[in-house]
Amino acid sequence: MHPRIAFRLTLLATFPALFTLAAPAALDMPAIGETVGVKPTLTPDGVVKIAYPRKEIEVKIDGVPLRPFAGLTSWAAFKETPEGAMAMGDTVLFEDEITPAIDAAFSAGLEITALHNHFLYDQPKVYFMHIGGIGPAIELARGVRQVWNAVRAVRVTSPTLSTDFGGAAPREGTVNPAPLEEALGLKGAVEDGMVKFTIGRDAEMHGIPIGGSMGLTTWAAFTGTDEAAAMDGDVIMTGPEVQPVLRALRRSSIYIVALHNHMIDEEPAFYFVHFWGKGPAKELATGLKSVLDVQKAVGKPEMKDHNK
Repeated sequence: MHPRIAFRLTLLATFPALFTLAAPAALDMPAIGETVGVKPTLTPDGVVKIAYPRKEIEVKIDGVPLRPFAGLTSWAAFKETPEGAMAMGDTVLFEDEITPAIDAAFSAGLEITALHNHFLYDQPKVYFMHIGGIGPAIELARGVRQVWNAVRAVRVTSPTLSTDFGGAAPREGTVNPAPLEEALGLKGAVEDGMVKFTIGRDAEMHGIPIGGSMGLTTWAAFTGTDEAAAMDGDVIMTGPEVQPVLRALRRSSIYIVALHNHMIDEEPAFYFVHFWGKGPAKELATGLKSVLDVQKAVGKPEMKDHNK
């Protein structure tokens, strides 16, 4: 449940005679379209929708050319609420557009609710970033425009798709675990010059207790050297932890490469963000520690060091 909605419902339950949810105000469809710069449409159930077909780059799926109508159109929908509006949407992205789109969404106060692929054997690779938000409709529309403008800016600056994140590539070598263990306060597992940290959480699925050994883990692996390393891994999160963790990753210049669930019907429900970073190994570890600290402050999760 969105924090704003939870707050309003708490007030309503506590002071029913003093607090009444206001009736939703009708959305200003022309203003939403003008704000984003596209022509809006109205669905039969009163939802205002806008769309941005991705025509700049030819995409083939399994060798078949795919047009925007068949699944390559960014969109956003606005539904009236007591807070103004609820926005949901899906943005079509190529690899070098993902990070600018994420940063633009966070800057505009939007939430990232998923980042994943929709196809196999797509050339070039296509990803989809789902967004959401609750608030004044025009503010949400400005946020969508900001995301779409960030995507357009990438293609204007670089008509050819990038093939890497940029920056120096990690060198082959050995990573010293001691500075990383100090930074993270965890014990690392060492193999072939690499260092890996794993933290487990507990849940239930179909009434059966499950934990880190069944895949409920946050983990990070460091490859390269102390001076030039790569870090990959993922963070396991409950719903309220997702947005703070995503924002903390970007504040530490760690790239978000996927956001999705791994299971169905677990209790509590868990989500996973996969990440990638490059730089001095200890700096990467320090950035990850800041992410874990933010997560603990929000969810106070019970986490277990798997290597102790």
